[in-house]
Amino acid sequence: MSEPMRFGYIRVSSKDQNEARQIKAMADIGITDRQLFIDKQSGKDFNRDGYNAMLRCLRAGDEVYFSSLDRMGRNYEEIKQQWAYIKNEIGADIIIMDMPILDTRNSRDLTGTLISDIVLQLLGYVAQTEREKIRTRQAEGIAIAKAAGKYKGRKPIEIDPAAFEEAYSHVASGEWTSRHAMKVLGLKTNTYYRFVNEFKTGTGTWADK
Repeated sequence: MSEPMRFGYIRVSSKDQNEARQIKAMADIGITDRQLFIDKQSGKDFNRDGYNAMLRCLRAGDEVYFSSLDRMGRNYEEIKQQWAYIKNEIGADIIIMDMPILDTRNSRDLTGTLISDIVLQLLGYVAQTEREKIRTRQAEGIAIAKAAGKYKGRKPIEIDPAAFEEAYSHVASGEWTSRHAMKVLGLKTNTYYRFVNEFKTGTGTWADK
C-alpha cells in the first residue's frame, strides 16, 4: 500500500491574477510544485481541470490543502458536496489553512465533526450570499445603464472557424487535451465549451454551414 500523500490546491479567478502568495503558503508547509494543482478560473462551480486532476490523484489517507475556503469554491451547495466526497467517499483529509477548525484530521469525533460541519456550512453560505449580492448589483447597474442608453453589452467573442475545427480535431482524436486546445485558441473554459457545443450542434458560428 502506498504512503499517504499531501497535495495543495490553488485557484485564482483569472489569468491576470497572481498565484504566488498561495504557492508560497504551500511551500512553507513543505508542499512542492509536483504536489500542486492550479486553476485560473472562477470558483462558481467545480468544472475545473486542475481540481478534477487532483481528485483523480487523491487516495484514502491523503491530505489536500486549501489556503482558504473560497479557493476551494464559491458555490455553497457544491462546496458541501465536494467536501463530503473527498472526506467520505475518497477518505482523504481536507485542511483549510487559514481556518484551523476546518481540518478534518482534528474532527474525527462526533463533537469535532459537528462543529466543523456547522462552520463549513456557515462560511459556504456567506460566500455564496456575497456572490449573489455582487450579481444583483451588476444586474441593477446594467439596468440603470440601459435605461440611460449607455449600456452596449460585451463585444461578442469571435473565432476563426477553421482554426477551431483544426484544434478540436486534435482533441477528438486524442492528440491534444481540451486544456491545450484552449491555450492554442486563447479561449477561457466556458467559451471553449460553448464553441464545442455550437460546433457539434451546428449552431452559432456554424449555423449557416
